[in-house]
Amino acid sequence: MANNGTNRWGGRFVVDDMPPELTTTPEDLTEEQLAYGKTAAAFAAGEAAQGPDPAMFDAAATKASLQAAGGLGLLGADVPAAFGGLGLDWASSTLLAERLAAAGSIGLTMNAHAGIGTLPIVLFGTEEQKARYLPDLAVGRRIAAYALTEPGAGSDALRLKTTARLSPDGAFYALRGTKQFVSNAGVADVFVVFAKVDGDYITAFIVERGMKGFEIGPEERKMGINGTSTCTLHFDDTPVPAENVLGEAGYGHAIAFNVLNIGRFKLAAHCVGGAKEALAVSVRYAAKRKQFGRTLSAFPLIGAKLADMNIAAYVMESMAYRTAGRLEDTLREMRDGQAEANGGWEAVSSMLEEYAIECAANKIFATEALDRIVDECLQIHGGYGYMQGSAVEQMYRDARVHRIVEGTNEINRLLIPTALMKKALRGELPLLRKARALQHKLHQPMPLPAFSEPLAKETYRIGQAKTAFLAVGGLAVQKYGLGLEQQQEVMCALADMMIQIYAMESANLRARKRLLSPENAAKSQLAAEMTAVFVQEAMDRIDVEAKRLLAALESGDALQGQLGILRKLMRAPLTDTIGLKRGIAAAAIRTGGYIC
Repeated sequence: MANNGTNRWGGRFVVDDMPPELTTTPEDLTEEQLAYGKTAAAFAAGEAAQGPDPAMFDAAATKASLQAAGGLGLLGADVPAAFGGLGLDWASSTLLAERLAAAGSIGLTMNAHAGIGTLPIVLFGTEEQKARYLPDLAVGRRIAAYALTEPGAGSDALRLKTTARLSPDGAFYALRGTKQFVSNAGVADVFVVFAKVDGDYITAFIVERGMKGFEIGPEERKMGINGTSTCTLHFDDTPVPAENVLGEAGYGHAIAFNVLNIGRFKLAAHCVGGAKEALAVSVRYAAKRKQFGRTLSAFPLIGAKLADMNIAAYVMESMAYRTAGRLEDTLREMRDGQAEANGGWEAVSSMLEEYAIECAANKIFATEALDRIVDECLQIHGGYGYMQGSAVEQMYRDARVHRIVEGTNEINRLLIPTALMKKALRGELPLLRKARALQHKLHQPMPLPAFSEPLAKETYRIGQAKTAFLAVGGLAVQKYGLGLEQQQEVMCALADMMIQIYAMESANLRARKRLLSPENAAKSQLAAEMTAVFVQEAMDRIDVEAKRLLAALESGDALQGQLGILRKLMRAPLTDTIGLKRGIAAAAIRTGGYIC
């Protein structure tokens, strides 16, 4: 896997450029890593072969499936080998999350268990806590769940009302309150629960099923993912031993948010698998369904849909593995013991926070792209896709929840520019300095360079997008100052520009890296063509967002002047996206599903 030798790449994509050689891509996966992926794919296929997801959650079947998965090592990818897991790298973990998506609700259950359920103990647990819980969690003898959300505290998680009161002898904390929408609750044995000590200091606790005063409510009826468990938890002065505190009392918020960062990334990887599955289903149906004497796949408009689906899957996959490479640097530092040497769990928290922006960008892009993909999958299937009980109808219902969980996409959009500004104010990014330095450059002539090398135009255009973001973002900071965080529409537009930049650059770096190798020239060319299409369309979206922002930031002659600068800045030759999409669609149809 690629390693840039530094753990300070977080957020730098808006101000710096990364060489393609330092980018982690799916093509870098070794035979050993691919073997793990094949095991996960075979397990998912076996689950899928049992038929569609059940209409209601089945606890016994779920436990049996998770124990079978644990026996194959599919639950212990992120658990260190010393505690019974595989201790795999992040790219391997990403591949497992992707391949398990085909297992439907069981795949999501596994993702919740191995991700936000188990990782808090892996990352923040004491050696004693790890030894007590991880060996069982790694093989599915016990199942984990994560309990943060409450009836009155969803997106506003810090307003939780569950309390924890330390006993006079300091032996235990008495938990009182309610947790809502807890995934895996119906089968979980171990719960990571967040509560306020003395009504103020958020703290993470490891709570076990069966503790006194701890009750699990009935299963919730949901629109989708009906084969998963979702319940409410009730605590009535539940005594939790003091040694079950994760990290340190009063610092649970850092654990909660950093675990959610990883959860967002894992969810994005899961969406990659869902996107590929929906595309394969669409290609197969379009190749056999006939209308007007021709298969659906012979119609250019259907081909355009298939191309769009494949391009979106390619981009989200590129983003996920690029981010996995950055997270692997962090994981390597933790494995080497440097985090413990530099402050223990607090250092781990700081290291994970480094990539909060990238994890949020992955989550937003992947969940929204998957929604579009399953929507087009249903459209291609027509009335058959709309019928209750069809696999496509299930995909459509199941995908919708992803934009809500792990922090709604709206909250994640606000998080992205906020985290960027914090890094800039801490001196970790030369953001404001570069924004100020642009003012002179923007008023100078900007002749277009010659685009003679493959993807040279796309690389240049990504640079244009970064300059546009710095220019518009600089105006926003200049106008609103510290009050920018209250301008949610502006923050959202800036976040969308950043997401498009990260998506474009991830696809471009991956394609350029492939072009450096002479192997499989046809697929490398397709990767370059998909990147060219995506960059063109992403730049169109960025142009719209930049104009919308400028209209909110300026007026009159000042607005016209800024629009003139933007036109000059965004000038570039157009890409024939229609022609390229026809070739991409033809390749997907020949392959029978996802290409690249």
